[in-house]
Amino acid sequence: MTNATGSPTAAGGVTSANPATAYLDAASGEPLHPAAREVLLAALDAGWADPLRLHGPGRNARLLLDNAREVVGSLLGARPDEVTFTSSGTAAVHLGVLGLLLGRVRVSRRLLHSAVEHSAVFAAARWWQAVHDGTAAPVAVQHGGRLDVDRLTRLLAGEEAGVVAVQAANPEVGTLQPLDDVVAAAGDVPVFVDACAAVGHTDLPPGWSAAAASAHKWGGPAGVGVLLVRKSARWRAPYPTDDRTDPRVSGFENVPAALAAAAALQAVLAERDEVADRQRRLVAKVRTEVPRLVEDVEVVGEPDERLPHVVTFSCLYVDGEALVTELDRLGFGVASGSACTASTLRPSHVLEAMGVLTHGNVRLSLSRTTTAADVDRFLAALPGVVAGLRSRGAVS
Repeated sequence: MTNATGSPTAAGGVTSANPATAYLDAASGEPLHPAAREVLLAALDAGWADPLRLHGPGRNARLLLDNAREVVGSLLGARPDEVTFTSSGTAAVHLGVLGLLLGRVRVSRRLLHSAVEHSAVFAAARWWQAVHDGTAAPVAVQHGGRLDVDRLTRLLAGEEAGVVAVQAANPEVGTLQPLDDVVAAAGDVPVFVDACAAVGHTDLPPGWSAAAASAHKWGGPAGVGVLLVRKSARWRAPYPTDDRTDPRVSGFENVPAALAAAAALQAVLAERDEVADRQRRLVAKVRTEVPRLVEDVEVVGEPDERLPHVVTFSCLYVDGEALVTELDRLGFGVASGSACTASTLRPSHVLEAMGVLTHGNVRLSLSRTTTAADVDRFLAALPGVVAGLRSRGAVS
């Protein structure tokens, strides 16, 4: 269905974003990278067949799938046969955590994870406790969001653990976790790393037994997750599988999307240093200017050990959801860790665990195309938005 101008309408299932909007929510997903788009369109014609089949189209699809595994593995420090494509980053997290726990079930049913992990880890922990009679315990973080490694060490010394789960970087505040120290503290205990927020922006440190990533975070297609499982890891499939090419998952692989994800990752890493330098300068400007322009603001997260493109701050006396909505009306797409929803009815567990201000939280995460002009426009608009909300009593 189209409107008078011939453009698709909501009734037809397609709407268009405001082209004037400055998209500052790349941590939730980057726009599709041109390299991914090009490869995806070509692979739709060449990689549509079942890669298990022995006929020509099937062999072509298998070659493309193997190529995608090889490219992603080489870029993330893994072997091709350690790479599995899943339906999402969340699915990869669930498989990684639960598979390692099942592999260690005779040693320990105890999961240790940072208090600021993605909700996917918390969901896996609840499932583990309900279905496998396991236990799970959060490990406290410091004010900047970094894991308290001394606390982790004490917990590991007190009782045997099955798995330690720690994210590479926190997607809400950008803080990088001390993975080298975590791996050293864990010793023989396998470490699961949720790298969904970090891949494409930082290197994945060694020492993990399993890791997860999500293609749409680096400009690949949505609906493609990556599970990495070391050949040396004791990992067991937590869900039913089948006789597909990859024993870690079930179902027909999305070969074109996997190949497009690999192409996007390759392109993003080729330009990573240049993009990161530009993003760091813009983030530093936001971290400096926001407290100067707006009263009663707390910039949260580590100032230095952080992702290059993420900056988060909280405004006292302002509701986070109202702040995001008003900024969106002015053409700024941002996120909030303090916007209560019908499903949660509470602020971000990350901000609470860090012990920082949870009111009026705003997260800016710059895409590879974000410009200095976008940031300057945001900084010019923010004081008036906050002042207006405070005057109207839009308080969390």
